[in-house]
Amino acid sequence: MSCKPGIVLVGGGGHCKVVISILKDIDLFSIKGISDIPQNMGKIILGFEIKWNDDELEVIFENGIKNCLITLGSIGNPIKRIELFERVKIIGFNLPYIISNRAVLSNCVKVGEGTVIMPGVIIKSGVKIGKNCIINTGSIIEHDCIIGDHVHIAPGVTLNNDVKIMDRSHVGTGSTIIQNIIIERDIVIGAGSLVINDLYEKGTYVGVPCNKLDDGV
Repeated sequence: MSCKPGIVLVGGGGHCKVVISILKDIDLFSIKGISDIPQNMGKIILGFEIKWNDDELEVIFENGIKNCLITLGSIGNPIKRIELFERVKIIGFNLPYIISNRAVLSNCVKVGEGTVIMPGVIIKSGVKIGKNCIINTGSIIEHDCIIGDHVHIAPGVTLNNDVKIMDRSHVGTGSTIIQNIIIERDIVIGAGSLVINDLYEKGTYVGVPCNKLDDGV
């Protein structure tokens, strides 16, 4: 019998597969199963069953599983991830942060609860990362960057030093943000973009250098 603490994964899509791989590598938790929408009940994700639907989270907690991770991904819209995160917090779950064995972090990086740091990530000294973030594969975060809550840094992103990204924003695959830039809340930066100016107005920005898309585009 495993003496490792049990953990439930909330969300059974592609992001869940990556988190399972990281959890297997770090070997700190025993995955007890997955919770997802009712129509996915019984599906197997990398050897682990979707045992519960999300209406049963209270029951899972009452039955003794006290740890969970939000393994529902997000592409530009974190609302459902945030709703699930806030719900499991109210129930009482502990949300550990998870760091891949194949990520490279300075020893003075601060990481918030429920955040997952993927393989190939490099994070330098003085970086602060909020709660329930996804720091995706191969991204580079240089020294003294600050990342808010519920932020998704997509694969291959480069943040130069002293970048500040506020809550609920998304930085698309392969984008680069130069040093000393501020990205406000609820901003989406499209894949492959170059950010050379502060972005304060909510919306979607794309291009090299990036510009805001017109509303409704």
